[in-house]
Amino acid sequence: MTSLYEMTRVFGRIGLLSFGGPAAQIALMHKELVEDRTWLTEAQFLRALSFCMLLPGPEAMQLATYSGWRMRGVPGGLLAGLLFVIPGALVIMALSLAYGTYGQLPLVQSLFLGVKACVVVIVIQALIKVAKKALNGPIHYVIAALSFLALFALNAPFPAVIVAAAFIGAVALQGDMSKEPVAPKTTISQTLKTVTTWLVIWFAPVLALIFLAPDILVEMAKFFSTLAVVTFGGAYSVLAYMTQAVVGDFGWLTTAQMVDALGLAETTPGPLILVTQFVAMVAGLMAGGVGLALIAGVVTLWVTFAPCFLWIFAGAPYIDRLAHMPRLSGALSAITAAVVGVIANLGLWFAGEVFLQTGALQPAPIAIAVLAALLLLWRKWDMLLVLPICAAVGAVLVWF
Repeated sequence: MTSLYEMTRVFGRIGLLSFGGPAAQIALMHKELVEDRTWLTEAQFLRALSFCMLLPGPEAMQLATYSGWRMRGVPGGLLAGLLFVIPGALVIMALSLAYGTYGQLPLVQSLFLGVKACVVVIVIQALIKVAKKALNGPIHYVIAALSFLALFALNAPFPAVIVAAAFIGAVALQGDMSKEPVAPKTTISQTLKTVTTWLVIWFAPVLALIFLAPDILVEMAKFFSTLAVVTFGGAYSVLAYMTQAVVGDFGWLTTAQMVDALGLAETTPGPLILVTQFVAMVAGLMAGGVGLALIAGVVTLWVTFAPCFLWIFAGAPYIDRLAHMPRLSGALSAITAAVVGVIANLGLWFAGEVFLQTGALQPAPIAIAVLAALLLLWRKWDMLLVLPICAAVGAVLVWF
């Protein structure tokens, strides 16, 4: 059995290096958990990833939580999930307070220019690795290509793409039936107990806020709880809705501040949905100072990530059993193929954000990306070394 100390070391490293959104984060976990260690098999990793893609919330954080649960049960899941979130949350906390006090942070943004350029290469690396494992036949290639086109060219809703892929897989594929032992059976009563426990953990603080807290905290708890159950496809799928509500309905931030919030969230470790923490803290800072900002951040983190633990701890015991059901196994196999298209779409979108400004190519991030490709793909340097090198080069190119 893997020790909690070793899990803390590895998942802490993942949390500190989880830049670049879900594509890069999934690649990092694959390297750490499947390639460098044998904590998960390839089949277990891909099944869990397919399952997490079906859930609302940040799929990479949920994948980390499942991985921890797989090794050490609920304590392991809590450890892995929290370590995935905490480093980014601490960075966002500091940036939120600094932003709310001093305004824009050009030095920070220049440092992260190099990080973002490096992340483009990390996503390409992830795409290559996942595609090699997930695309095992002509139908898989077709599903991946159609998923990419639906998202990129047609702007199709992410849930619709995943459901369509699952339907095709259930009809046309039988899946690779797992030769692994069937997971121990979980009873309905055990599942209901897990669901009830986590619903109480999720909503008890919200109910307490209704009676004890200022209106702005109650509004945040209700709004971000709602957001937590509609974020299918990750944070990008609800950014427009969140911006409209935060700027138009509540008046917590301006549109310009929301743009800055997304930019800072994209360049810090952890799931992109941490943008909600930034929004809450800046709004709290303007409404009532540092104390209210810190409370607002904690409340938002709570209602954003408590549901993630609910979905995983309730659903994790069933994931391996799906591999022994032909139709469901085929559906999961097709979803995994669709994930390749999802990663390709995210990677292309992210590359456009990094390399294009006002329709013109930016030479600085392109040069840094070439450097990152040489170091990561050719020289096989460790990501922990390449990221700070790219950050330093980005700061030099911007400021000098």
